[in-house]
Amino acid sequence: MIDRIAPTKRPSGSPSGYQNWRELLFVHWSYPVEALRPLIPPELELDCYEPGRIYVGAVPFIMEDIRLGWQPRFTAMNFLETNLRTYVLHKGEPGVFFFSLEASSKLAVRAARWGWGLPYFDAEMTTSTADGVIDFSTTRAKTGAKLTARFKPGEHLGASKPDTLEHFLLERYYLFTKWRGAIWKGHVHHVPYPAQRCELLSLDESLTTAAGLPAHDATPATVHYSAGVEVEVFGPNRVA
Repeated sequence: MIDRIAPTKRPSGSPSGYQNWRELLFVHWSYPVEALRPLIPPELELDCYEPGRIYVGAVPFIMEDIRLGWQPRFTAMNFLETNLRTYVLHKGEPGVFFFSLEASSKLAVRAARWGWGLPYFDAEMTTSTADGVIDFSTTRAKTGAKLTARFKPGEHLGASKPDTLEHFLLERYYLFTKWRGAIWKGHVHHVPYPAQRCELLSLDESLTTAAGLPAHDATPATVHYSAGVEVEVFGPNRVA
């Protein structure tokens, strides 16, 4: 039995950093597991909600007040980010695995690559809101891999209930990556996402194919929105 509640609890000790995540769009597609297995480190198991299928999510959002644990708030950074992720298990613990992360801050890209070993990329990114509709765009600097989305947040759903698909996709607190020949684990802590339904008005993206994934259905399996959460970051730590 996988414990999906334990990761939501705050670990002891002081965080290594603080972040605010704002205006998050969660777009998910469903793939057959055999399409993803070659792209994931063998030390990580695929975490499937339905047998034989695995979800891949694209999550564009605003990063605010990004700072290390020792930094004063006035030195914090703000930038835009988009991550492409899937869901994995390491020794029974559920988490995310990132195929790629785009950021509009060159400093953030280099710091995350050096300090976390995460696949960050420089990107030109914009976001704007008018009449309740949000536009978000990212284009990777060197290859042109992109995501452009227009969406309208809708009905408030509140915190996702355990054992639901929303909880499975949204409430993820561990991340796993393979770096320097080992598996590393990060832990974030925040209140449950205040989730909302979301109308996806348009979407054009090539981040999935840039990651080596096959073409997906034109219509995503799920679309959600969250106004955001304040986050404490712990780790990363090398795990056995």
